[in-house]
Amino acid sequence: MDDLVREIAAERERVEATLSALEKTLRRKRRTFVELAAIATCLHNSYSGMENLLKRVLKSFQIPLPDSSTSHKDLLGLAVEHKIMSQELSDALDEYRAFRHFFVHGYGIALQEAPLKPLAQNLPELWQRFIAELEDFLVTRRDQMPS
Repeated sequence: MDDLVREIAAERERVEATLSALEKTLRRKRRTFVELAAIATCLHNSYSGMENLLKRVLKSFQIPLPDSSTSHKDLLGLAVEHKIMSQELSDALDEYRAFRHFFVHGYGIALQEAPLKPLAQNLPELWQRFIAELEDFLVTRRDQMPS
């Protein structure tokens, strides 16, 4: 349990530092390719951090991780199935999962501000919901956790 708590704290720190950088980038008036790339990177890194947290929790409960061509989508489904998070939160995160796919497999030159802006603006609130649901799960399942 102590290892999981340390891993979650470290991942939270990284995501929150990324959200801080995102906030600073969003305050810039001018949005060149560099700012758009920074926003996209922050979105990708934050979502990846949330996936990392889900994987750590699933592993700690000895739940096998998905291993398929749709593993990122399956990970969200698995988290809902095991009540780590709600379906509503999973649906909201699915937009970020889709963006992650675009970010990894697309070209940065194709980035446009219009689709990035709402994702970036909604991310801090989504992060808070994610952490709250994750913590609720851990509190309710603490006694069921393998040592």
